[in-house]
Amino acid sequence: MGFIQFSLRVNERIRASEVLVIDPDGNKLGVMSINKALDLAQNEYGLDLVEVAPNAKPPVCRIMDYGRWRYEQEQKLKKAKKHQQSVVIKELKIRPKIGEHDLQVKLKHAKEFLSKGQKVKFTLRFRGREIVHQDLAAKLLERIASELSELSSVEAKPRLEGRFMVMMLAPRKDASKKQTEKAEKEEQITEDNN
Repeated sequence: MGFIQFSLRVNERIRASEVLVIDPDGNKLGVMSINKALDLAQNEYGLDLVEVAPNAKPPVCRIMDYGRWRYEQEQKLKKAKKHQQSVVIKELKIRPKIGEHDLQVKLKHAKEFLSKGQKVKFTLRFRGREIVHQDLAAKLLERIASELSELSSVEAKPRLEGRFMVMMLAPRKDASKKQTEKAEKEEQITEDNN
């Protein structure tokens, strides 16, 4: 975990000569010189003077425990990062003349990825004169989409990008739940048998 940078001026780094001071409870103490505000924060409260609104006239400073505040902000960022869902896109490359067994292997991989909640991008690559038969390639991608329709929905229909035809499949919310429940049941059965 790297250090998170907060751009607030604290204590002696505050450049303004006069500041509006707010106490730890949120009450305004009024406008005072920076020296008086620093003395008040450090001697009376035993805390830091933090510039929270540098562009205000006069700048607003709050008396607070800066180290604790910074720690809490870092914890909030960590928690927010933990709850973020990153979208993972798995790419499966195929050819227009793919064999049936090879296609079934690719479909099996796609089912695994979709059941884990990952998106699947099918990239069909044309070589040489194969690009003349785009209709056959589109039919192949439509067949793939129909075979995976229980687990996925077509996010991006097949489209030509240079010498590639690309189709994107996104997992269905209800299907991924069913798959995880089914996997849990199968695990439970195997545990019961052992």
